[in-house]
Amino acid sequence: MNKIKLVASAFFLLAMYTSCNQTQETTKVIVTDSVIVAVPVAIELKDANSDLAYNQYLHLKDVLVLSDSTQAQGAAKDIAATLAKISGSENSTKIAYDMASEGSLSKQRILFTTLSTELITMFKKAEISSGSMFVQYCPMANDGDGGYWLASETEIRNPYYGDEMLNCGEVKETITKK
Repeated sequence: MNKIKLVASAFFLLAMYTSCNQTQETTKVIVTDSVIVAVPVAIELKDANSDLAYNQYLHLKDVLVLSDSTQAQGAAKDIAATLAKISGSENSTKIAYDMASEGSLSKQRILFTTLSTELITMFKKAEISSGSMFVQYCPMANDGDGGYWLASETEIRNPYYGDEMLNCGEVKETITKK
């Protein structure tokens, strides 16, 4: 009886997932005996420094989702060091270093908006080997001015509000291999 409930639950979740007008497969659903796990589809960039910067950016976004300003400082320092190795990313590097020296979470989030705008432009020009990245947007971020960010999945995890408004936002664009 429990297996029937588990299978029924898995089909229900799968139906809910596919009914949300999502046009691309962004996660793989793995069903085991007792757990359903969603795994993001990995993205790979051809340039090693760009690939590392993207992964560091995702970590920075995730610690902002957790509202952890101390970890955000360390994550910003890491991405700044990597961005310094990428030609043409001087402005992004400066913004990331500014974030690393900022202790205020609200100021870090404002700088994150600017950093995200810079990196979205950079990654749109990058050579992608596989996978997709998603440009997401929250209209309420920055006192109603809105804010964009990048994610490796379509699920909204808002870095501007954390737990306060974790799912506020939408996918605005998908960046894929050209």
